Amino acid sequence: MDILQERRDKIIAFMKEAAYKPLKFSELAVVLEVPREDRDKLAEILESLEREGVIYRTKKDRYGITEKMNLVVGIIQRNERGYGFLVPDDGNVPDIFVPADGLAGAMHNDRVIVRMTSKGANGKRAEGEVIKILERAVTKVVGTFENSRYFGFVVPDDKKIPEDVFIPRDEVNGAKPSQKVVAQIVKWPDGRRNAEGKIVEIIGDSKDVGVDILSIMKAYDLTESFPEDVMAQAGRIPDEVTEDMIKGRRDLRDLRTFTIDGEDAKDFDDAVSLEVLSDGNYRLGVHIADVSHYVTEGSPLDREALKRGTSVYLVDRVIPMLPPKLSNGICSLNPGVDRLAFTVMMDIDATGKVLRHDVFESVIRSVERMTYTDVYKILELEDAELIERYSHLVDDFRKIKELALILRGRRMARGAMDFDFDEAKVILDEEGKPVDVRRYEITIANRIIEEFMLVCNETVAEHFFWTGTPFVYRIHEEPDIEKIMAFAEFAKNLGYPLKGLNSIHPGALQDVLERVKGKREELIVSKVMLRSLAKARYSHQNAGHFGLAVRYYCHFTAPIRRYPDLIIHRLMKEQLKGSLNEERERELSERLPEVARKCSERERASDEAERETE
Repeated sequence: MDILQERRDKIIAFMKEAAYKPLKFSELAVVLEVPREDRDKLAEILESLEREGVIYRTKKDRYGITEKMNLVVGIIQRNERGYGFLVPDDGNVPDIFVPADGLAGAMHNDRVIVRMTSKGANGKRAEGEVIKILERAVTKVVGTFENSRYFGFVVPDDKKIPEDVFIPRDEVNGAKPSQKVVAQIVKWPDGRRNAEGKIVEIIGDSKDVGVDILSIMKAYDLTESFPEDVMAQAGRIPDEVTEDMIKGRRDLRDLRTFTIDGEDAKDFDDAVSLEVLSDGNYRLGVHIADVSHYVTEGSPLDREALKRGTSVYLVDRVIPMLPPKLSNGICSLNPGVDRLAFTVMMDIDATGKVLRHDVFESVIRSVERMTYTDVYKILELEDAELIERYSHLVDDFRKIKELALILRGRRMARGAMDFDFDEAKVILDEEGKPVDVRRYEITIANRIIEEFMLVCNETVAEHFFWTGTPFVYRIHEEPDIEKIMAFAEFAKNLGYPLKGLNSIHPGALQDVLERVKGKREELIVSKVMLRSLAKARYSHQNAGHFGLAVRYYCHFTAPIRRYPDLIIHRLMKEQLKGSLNEERERELSERLPEVARKCSERERASDEAERETE
């Protein structure tokens, strides 16, 4: 452990002691026996801990641990009605209501410290007030410019920013009324006055075709183009797998592997294979594109991928995490060509239990690019033409269906939840105007791939958990009891009482979903239930996954479009090759919490952007 980290840990441990009372800087220096020549370093450490929200400095310049001072650190989620909720960093702490007059100028998604003003009892939610803003999330606002007699203002598109942004006359920069603009914040709101900004970009007239999508992209910092250094690195990557790349990998090119994706998909992260062994068990192979071979840590491609966090699927375009040369080319498991992969081979018995597994680097050659529609038609409609065309794979399709149903049965039996919504697909004309909305049905073909990816992700997460090395988990904490009680009351009034309220289990919620399935109130009950649950997120600490009813879970199977999967591939490689030494583990332990936080933030932004364009 380096000396700086050791000092940080020592300070935190000291302040966490039961007898500790907040001390001034000079008092801390004496008690901690810090020499005069090192006091600048002590000040740096305290400043760093204060910025992170680990400690808080009072108005009398005394330092203490936030959690011991009736303070909670987290992210503010604003509401269009003006108030907000603090979502605490500590997933075990329920959300805290913050009234409009207690926000102290905090904007949507700002990281803040809140002082508790009411603990919450008798069914009432805890309340608090913002006392410090640690990190501003909103630096630019997208909205509609309007004029008044003496100044201009921007009405934000985001309803979670309910206050207009004031624009001085000399900062209008040519914007005209009703134009969509981007305003950069130059003065933050303080609880008494609105934010002040300047116009930095005019997107176009709000009625023009395509301006609405561009506005959403600007609001969520979504960029289609890539920086020059990123494109330059991508340009140096070969278009084909060479013999040198294959060295040291297990050669699975003779194994019958195939992909199953949507008709519009261009990037294929995952391929599967299945063998039935002589003992009757199944050998499921999940082969994931080895993106980490090409996107090396710290490179321009890596930095840009982390910044984006995920690919974003808007109604009229895809904004990829990686340049198309990689996402649709050398990384994509296209049929008939050699591709580098990371393989998880699992032996599974007739009950769906994974008996043993092996994880290794491989080279594969997919034999077919299948679509969900065609596999569905083969399995459920017995389509004669498709059965003849894919006769070499039909037996495989029937076997993977058999195994997927076993895995699904096991998953549902342990109490996993399943929000089984069909999706709507908006059809656009050449000008980008919506002309039709079609139902996108979830079929057995989708289910097969879903079950295989789930069991693969569980297997990888458990494998890594027991190594004890740094990792990025996909966690879903237990829901806030107040939110569940509110949902239970709602469901009961509709005739669907919730069982076991004293110790809520995902199986009890799934029971409600099954009872309401096919009824006219199914959609509203499902959506209200979803809102009562915590949001799944990434974390360096394992906390299990409530919705899936599993102790270990991660995202491993989509490294072309999700950064956490990419970083897990790197960690797996290092662990398998024995290169995770103590120094590297310490480095990862310090870095991964921030990576997990950033990826969770980008995922939320992506989800919101996708919702707004639907």
